[in-house]
Amino acid sequence: MAESVETIAGPVRKRLLPSTLLWQTFLLVALLLIVALGSWVQIFRYFQEPARARDVAQMVVSVINLTRTALINADFDRRVDLLIDLAALEGIRIYPAEATDELEPLGDTRPLRLLTADVRRQLGDHTRFASRWKTLDGFWVSFRLDPDDANDEYWVMLPPERIENPDDFGWLGWGGGALLAALLGAFLIVARVSAPLRQLARAARIVGSGERPPPQPESGPQEIALVARAFNRMADNLARMDEDRALILAGVSHDLRTPLARLRLGIEMSGAPDDEVSAMVADIDEMDRIIGQFLDFGRGDAQEPTAAIDLATLAREVTEPYRLRGVDLRLDIPESLFAQARALSIRRALANLIDNALRYAGTDAPLEVTVSSAGGQARIEVADRGPGIPESEIERMRQPFTRLDKARGNTKGAGLGLAIVDRVMRAHHGRLELSARAGGGLLAALCLPLAAPAGEQDRMRRSVPSEPDRP
Repeated sequence: MAESVETIAGPVRKRLLPSTLLWQTFLLVALLLIVALGSWVQIFRYFQEPARARDVAQMVVSVINLTRTALINADFDRRVDLLIDLAALEGIRIYPAEATDELEPLGDTRPLRLLTADVRRQLGDHTRFASRWKTLDGFWVSFRLDPDDANDEYWVMLPPERIENPDDFGWLGWGGGALLAALLGAFLIVARVSAPLRQLARAARIVGSGERPPPQPESGPQEIALVARAFNRMADNLARMDEDRALILAGVSHDLRTPLARLRLGIEMSGAPDDEVSAMVADIDEMDRIIGQFLDFGRGDAQEPTAAIDLATLAREVTEPYRLRGVDLRLDIPESLFAQARALSIRRALANLIDNALRYAGTDAPLEVTVSSAGGQARIEVADRGPGIPESEIERMRQPFTRLDKARGNTKGAGLGLAIVDRVMRAHHGRLELSARAGGGLLAALCLPLAAPAGEQDRMRRSVPSEPDRP
């Protein structure tokens, strides 16, 4: 049970907590600032309360002493008028104490404890305090006209605003303003650090897609500048490696295929029996095809920019040479379907799927090529009636130099066809799907993000109003 609760709590925490470095760091800094501000407020109050209590206690004692003196010196007949004047002019109410008085004690807080202790020290231990006398709320203090006469005791009520600290909310406002200013500064600092990291992340994604990113600015804090400088050097080194690889592949293509062409010509003119010539020519063609696969896999993704291409037209163009060679191809293609892709790479991927199907399924059963869209993605499907691929081996077949020993196993080929297609699809932020076909065979699908037609894109760009020139 505990494990299931923890399993549920983990994803919940991930959804509640921010995922970006900016907001994670900002929330941590904000928490630290709030805790620090709260701690300083408590420290200030702790050391300010005794001084505040002494000041209030001195005021209370002065009021009581003045009231006692006035009552002692006033004529007995005029005491009532004096009490009325004190209540009207100073807000101080004085009532005789009685044994039946209903009292409610003061709250047990540190400021009140300090205040009552200081007042009792100056007025005597007989001084009593209350927060309510009968039905009247306030700060009530008892005093005696004669300290030794317990029967001549009075209650005096001071207005609450004289006891309470009027600056509590003022300090809260200033503290809140300081906290907001600190949070704004923290956000700007964290944003200044995270912005270069986001730029580096975007540049890294560009490198991952096989393109060369723009140089990153080598400015700002020293650590960020060092990371940007190292990234730029890495991007330059990768670009030079790509250029060297392209040069080497061009040399390999020339140096290997030229001797094969001469060898084929020599075999055809050797005068050997036709069956032997055909077998040797087939072996040379297989060697040339394998060399082509090695070159395609080593060449990687072409530096062709992506564009909105018509997959329906592309599929017709790729399948037409096979139809002219007599291959039984059945097409299910709409009039047009646009996707964001590199035309040359998708042509090579589709041709590899068709060649793979013909190699293992043969020409006895027709191949079916379908172009469709579903779920915001375009699909190009190639379905054959060959032996198929076991479900447990599908993922392994995406790896380079992998061939099955059974089912679609074949001693021919280098095992690069599906690896090349999978690499092309990953470079397009798409995927290669391999699944068993109903009735036997393999269904291979290229999945690409949909795009608007090129003409419609132009119209959309023209329809967006341009920003007015700024003075």
